[in-house]
Amino acid sequence: MTTAVTVTDRSALASALRDLKLSGMLATLAARLAQAAAGELGHLDFLQVLCQDEISRRQSMSLHKRIRAARFETETTLEGFDFSASPKLPAAQIRDLAALRWLASGESVILYGPVGVGKSHIAQALAHLAIRAGADARFLKTSRALAHLAGGHADRTWERRLRELTRPAVLILDDFAMREFTPLQADDLYELITERAGKSLILTSNRAPAD
Repeated sequence: MTTAVTVTDRSALASALRDLKLSGMLATLAARLAQAAAGELGHLDFLQVLCQDEISRRQSMSLHKRIRAARFETETTLEGFDFSASPKLPAAQIRDLAALRWLASGESVILYGPVGVGKSHIAQALAHLAIRAGADARFLKTSRALAHLAGGHADRTWERRLRELTRPAVLILDDFAMREFTPLQADDLYELITERAGKSLILTSNRAPAD
């Protein structure tokens, strides 16, 4: 099959794609036309691969948007974690967490241990996996999350701020229980955990759960 496309035809098609905000198709149009001209793509194939190009672009944009919204300290992945640098880490358990069964069942994860073993890295990497699976996530130092809620008591935006932290499927509270909570902080934390019932928390702490 041979397909001939004039410059005018191509220009009109490119203009139409821009008007329809189909930049994924526009970016690969020349390459797909070349494939069609070489007989590698039939009419339906040509349309299908152009649509897939657009779908891939939108999925990539959605992923990057959700990663930005998570506000990670650093964008880290489990694939990039060096388990050999911390041989005492329970690597098998961490890799089991990568299956995201905890996310599917709305369970929470507590990562605890001494400073420098990679707790925050692993927490953010697990949330990164959750985002890649289609979930929303948010990373916060626990102190900042509680300060954010406390500010809502002062300006009467507490309920809105609580909803903001309740919304993501995964909420990371980093450096949890570094110091004793005030009564107000304890109340806010109770409300946050209660409102997030059925959604996952990831807590990192230098203290064991028994403390």
